[in-house]
Amino acid sequence: MILRRKKAKGFKRRLLLLLLLMLLWFSHKEIGRLWYPFEHQELIYHYTTVNHLDPLMVAAIIKTESNFNPQATSPKGARGLMQIMPNTANWISQQMGTGSLQPEKLFNPETSIRLGTWYLSDLFTEFKGDPVLVIAAYNAGRGNVSKWLNEQHWTGERKTIDQIPFMETRQYIRRVLWNQKVYHYLYAKEE
Repeated sequence: MILRRKKAKGFKRRLLLLLLLMLLWFSHKEIGRLWYPFEHQELIYHYTTVNHLDPLMVAAIIKTESNFNPQATSPKGARGLMQIMPNTANWISQQMGTGSLQPEKLFNPETSIRLGTWYLSDLFTEFKGDPVLVIAAYNAGRGNVSKWLNEQHWTGERKTIDQIPFMETRQYIRRVLWNQKVYHYLYAKEE
């Protein structure tokens, strides 16, 4: 029994030493980048340039939506990196002039980013450049956000997010805004 405790204590010390050495070896940003990846940067930078968006905001949305898993599917049926519903994807594709879209194409990173960034740009136009309204509309739908604003359920301000009727949307906005701060901290100098 005593021998087992000594071995366990020795293992814990070696593990702690290994963790400390890793912290010394890697910078805090390198460690942060393990938890906040920025995959598909070329595609994100390309389509955010085309659609006049902040690439780090798009990275934050992808992190929140799918954690950069291109095969992600939500319980409601949203698909791909940017978690776009097939009906919304068809509408976007038609607005872009590319016709209907097969739902499985949403698992393709380029398709998801191309459609998702176009949609975000369209939301920015509708909501006059307000990122909080855009993030809310990306999650809850533009119709719901317009209804909340028109019926004065929500002022649309960041400080009044708690007025939003959908708890999921309140949490979503907070997560995206937090992730966006983290992405700006970890990756902004690479822009």
